[in-house]
Amino acid sequence: MSEKKTEADVAFIKALAELLQENDLTELEVMREYGDDDSLQVRISRAVPVAAPAAPVAAAPAHFAPPAPAAAAVAAPEMPEDPAAHPGAVTSPMVGTVYMQAEPGSDPFISVGATVKEGDTLLIVEAMKTMNHIPAPRTGTIKRILVEDGAPVEYGAPLVILE
Repeated sequence: MSEKKTEADVAFIKALAELLQENDLTELEVMREYGDDDSLQVRISRAVPVAAPAAPVAAAPAHFAPPAPAAAAVAAPEMPEDPAAHPGAVTSPMVGTVYMQAEPGSDPFISVGATVKEGDTLLIVEAMKTMNHIPAPRTGTIKRILVEDGAPVEYGAPLVILE
C-alpha cells in the first residue's frame, strides 16, 4: 500500500468521524472501492451517554427567598434514578429493535410483576434480520419494563429492571 493512499485513507476516516459528530450519529459504515481487488471498509461508532430527563425549571419571582437548607432537604422530591445504574437492570447486548413477544398477536414474554427463572426469555432484540433472545440473567421479579415493543435500542440501553 502506498504512503499516499494511506494518507488519503486517514483523511477519509477523519472526515467520516466529523460527519458522525456533526449529524449526531452513533454509527457509520462505508466501503470505498479502489479497484477490482482493492477496497477499504470502515466502520466507526461512538457511545452516546444516556441522559436523564431534565425537570422543567420555573423562574422564581424577584421577591422569592429560598427556604433554609434544612427545610429544602426535607421538602425536596427524590430525583428519579437512572435505570441503567439500577443493580437489577438488564441491558441490551446489541443495537437493534425490541420485540416483546415471539410473533405478532401472541402473548408477551414478560409483564410487570411476573416471576422469571434464570435463562427465561425476557424479550427479543432483532439485529441484522437475526432474532436474539435476551435471557434473564437470574431468577427474580420484573419490576419495570423500560422499552416498548418495536422500539429501537442502543448497546447498553436498559431494557427491564429485574429484582
